[in-house]
Amino acid sequence: MKNIPVVSKEVLLPFILITSLFALWGFANAVTDPMVTAFKKVLELDNFQASLVQMAFYGGYFTMALPAALFIRRYSYKVGIIIGLVLYASGALLFYPAAITEQFWVFLIGLYILTFGLAFLETTANPYILSMGTQLTATQRLNLAQAFNPVGLIGGLLVAQQFVLKKLQSDDVDFASLSDSAKATITQADLMVIRNPYVMLGLVVIGILVLIVINKMPESKDKDSTQSTWSIIKNLTGKAKYAQGVLTQTFYVGAQIMCWTYIYQYAEAIGINAETAGNYQFTAFVVFFLGRFICTFLLKYIDSGKLLMILSTLAIMFTLGTIFITGFAGLYCLVAISFCMSLMFPTIYGVALEGLSEDESKIGAAGLVMAIVGGALMPTLQGMIMDIGGTGYADTLILGVSEVNFSFVLPLLCFMWIAWYGKRVFSNHST
Repeated sequence: MKNIPVVSKEVLLPFILITSLFALWGFANAVTDPMVTAFKKVLELDNFQASLVQMAFYGGYFTMALPAALFIRRYSYKVGIIIGLVLYASGALLFYPAAITEQFWVFLIGLYILTFGLAFLETTANPYILSMGTQLTATQRLNLAQAFNPVGLIGGLLVAQQFVLKKLQSDDVDFASLSDSAKATITQADLMVIRNPYVMLGLVVIGILVLIVINKMPESKDKDSTQSTWSIIKNLTGKAKYAQGVLTQTFYVGAQIMCWTYIYQYAEAIGINAETAGNYQFTAFVVFFLGRFICTFLLKYIDSGKLLMILSTLAIMFTLGTIFITGFAGLYCLVAISFCMSLMFPTIYGVALEGLSEDESKIGAAGLVMAIVGGALMPTLQGMIMDIGGTGYADTLILGVSEVNFSFVLPLLCFMWIAWYGKRVFSNHST
């Protein structure tokens, strides 16, 4: 197996082009996470209302993943990518009229449409990467491509920090003490600040769209495209490793988004402002980035299920520290979770699709992308927990810790399930 290249020379250029998309949707994820805090302050929302940003963002994945899979099954990977980029750009550019109207729901629609595009891209790119070579190196290949996702994450966070959070006037004033006209002026200015990176992102996506259109991409042909969609879905639901993989991916994405979104609230609860809190998220992304490369290397020597189990167990320990250790030590534990998460998405994805036909992989990929809905539902639940004592982050104590600390019991439960799945996969690989 060591002599088999992860990516052959014949598909190197297509691999590079498709891999660039992983950074592209990573950017969208990272630039959106801080918007929960930004919208909360600018529009004076409670934690639940602010969490609707994530519900709109990740809800788009759930809505469009299966239609995207059906589309690329009928047409081609390249056409699916083009449609995805068009939707991505359209959603991002909707932030321009949203800022003018100053309506929160228009921003949410923009995010929803943007993630229609991301659903197309992820549903297309992930199985395409898996198909670019032998299944013996498929999980390694996907981990390699996914290793560039954190590049986009880091870029998105830097943009959010430098061009949004740092420039928000509402972060420096007490809205309750301002007149209505002063509030309106600050709100209008801050919404323009939020708008700008998305509009620029939309223009960049259009540029990448042009590059994809003019480059010739090889097509991976279906060997068995006569089977009906519903027949494939029925077969997939009967395969325990795949079905459990979808549920595991749901829990993973939920845990990831909770840990990354609410790092700001966790930091603010111990007296750190939003701009400084962004530095901790930046550190988490760097740790995540390094973890991707380290874990991709380790997969050459350690079974994917075993490594998933080990890292999930470490994540459980760090999450317990996040919950029960107060102050900076708890925040450091929260940052450390990102290293453990670095392996999870591509490994769960690759393991769940192991042994599937090309046609099954296209539909199966949709299920795994739909699992991203965990990022819509679980942060909302966490926001509701944080609202128990009020709209602040440390209004009451639950089991001796503040509600923001206690809210991380949700990712704790997620990591427990992931550890179980990793153990199950490892046991099956060993037999």
